[in-house]
Amino acid sequence: MKTRRLVLLALLTAIALTIFMLEAQIPAPVPIPGVKLGLSNIVTVFTVFLLGAKEGVLVLAARIFLGAVFAGNFSTILYSAAGGTLAILATIGLKRVLKENQLWVAGCAGAVAHSVGQMTVAVWVSGTPGLLAYLPILIAISLITGLFTGLCAQFLLNRGKNFWKTIFR
Repeated sequence: MKTRRLVLLALLTAIALTIFMLEAQIPAPVPIPGVKLGLSNIVTVFTVFLLGAKEGVLVLAARIFLGAVFAGNFSTILYSAAGGTLAILATIGLKRVLKENQLWVAGCAGAVAHSVGQMTVAVWVSGTPGLLAYLPILIAISLITGLFTGLCAQFLLNRGKNFWKTIFR
């Protein structure tokens, strides 16, 4: 990997990690356990659509690992990894069919996939299939938060198109 590309990925990871850590300080928008805005996913969606799938996976994996290290909570890494894996797979899959003004769809699909991944791990770890009753609520919230993160990524990508081409060439 070229040094320039590595530095850019490190910067994107640092931005995502900073957003993740700041968001952890914000009280939950609704009194439902596990609900977050997922603002760091703006960087992930942006990276996948601007640089590619491999780069998006690298930024996401680094953010998940470093987020667990800095937050001091390694027990959440399994939940984050499962949700993140499904979310990035959905985003990468949609990249093939979406246009640049449809990133919001990838944001929504990624957020829903993330919730499904986390709920799957929760059921597996707890051995309580009854937790699945909570999934429709998580999906509804994921659609709203995913729409926001997807629109933010879309705005960043579309507004800075010429700028990004000069930086990320």
